[in-house]
Amino acid sequence: MILTSRWKKHTVKGRRYSSCNTQTTAGFLSESSRRKKVFMNPNMTPLPSGYTHVQHTFEPVFDEHSRILILGSFPSVKSRENQFYYGHPQNRFWKLMAQLLEVPVPQSIDEKKTMLLTHGLALWDVIASCDIKGSSDSSIKNAVPADISRILKAANIQTIIANGGTAFRLYRRYCEPVTGRPAALCPSTSPANAAFSLERLSECWSKFII
Repeated sequence: MILTSRWKKHTVKGRRYSSCNTQTTAGFLSESSRRKKVFMNPNMTPLPSGYTHVQHTFEPVFDEHSRILILGSFPSVKSRENQFYYGHPQNRFWKLMAQLLEVPVPQSIDEKKTMLLTHGLALWDVIASCDIKGSSDSSIKNAVPADISRILKAANIQTIIANGGTAFRLYRRYCEPVTGRPAALCPSTSPANAAFSLERLSECWSKFII
């Protein structure tokens, strides 16, 4: 039997959030199924064409010296293929971090990890699993949040940054009520956010990456 559960929408009021730009996406659900026989619930809506249920399969980057936690929404198709964050060649994340930290742009996964950890940065995504159409954040359904407290318990995180509106919205909805920690919203480094040049991204992100 498939068991389904639905998250109710709610709004956290009475707080201020630092932001440069904001984007939003749809609501979310979650579901689980037994390993062997699966009996379809006649009341369950099937996934639309093109959707795939995907689990986040690679680990966060952090250590006990991390002080800034950067959260994306969910890995793109290319990132899932590479098994590391921001794998799309047109995503500006690694160029942006290198520019802000005044270091060469890292190429390998090991170089990227070293750059982050050397400068006290931690990296993860808000979503642990979801139904998604390709790499489209706006298509995300049935989101299950990651256990962000895992990093907060291990490191003295002073600032949490959401990379884009979807990550911010998901964090605010599912994670902040658990962690009690607000996130700062920075504009997405995704190529889909073409309105922000690298220079404009740097201007916003530099307020938090110091």
